[in-house]
Amino acid sequence: MAKLKLEGIEKLYRDMQIKNIDRQKFDFKYNSTEFDIIFFTDESPCKLMFGVKRKNFYFEMAVLRGFVIETYLHEIYSYLCKALDIHYDPINKFKPLEFFKYFDSKVPNNASIYNRPKAQDIVKYKSNVEEADKIYFCGWKDNNVTGNKVQDINLDKTRKLLGEKAYISCMKRNISSCWTDDASKEKEYTFL
Repeated sequence: MAKLKLEGIEKLYRDMQIKNIDRQKFDFKYNSTEFDIIFFTDESPCKLMFGVKRKNFYFEMAVLRGFVIETYLHEIYSYLCKALDIHYDPINKFKPLEFFKYFDSKVPNNASIYNRPKAQDIVKYKSNVEEADKIYFCGWKDNNVTGNKVQDINLDKTRKLLGEKAYISCMKRNISSCWTDDASKEKEYTFL
């Protein structure tokens, strides 16, 4: 199985650490296929999410110690080929290793607070969350006031859309994240 060190991701990671940024979003284009890329450093191991724009397909890659990924795609291979409009050619086979090398060469070197993904950037690919139509963060609910307990399903949504720090804080403090389907009610996420 082929492994690849992602030097571009390592540079981005280092800059994210300096700027205290846990998640970063950027665009990537391979031939004519456009991707939303989200790099999650708040998960262990770190993770890359490849979301194909204008197609209902995404996949995730674990970024292991040393910024190494496993390039063998198992069942994802055929779906990626389809998303890239690549047809089988025995003479010129699509090689994921080359795809990921090209990707790594296009990773931005610098992180920006303006490229932090919002919940709606993530949920369009990860729609298996509680109330997936409610994608705009609108605040916090202190369950200690009402005598309730934060639900696991809400904690799961908090973890997926807001990150590990928010999840841990909500779990420890018995707080639920609140969501709406009305974009005008969206609030900027602030750490608890």
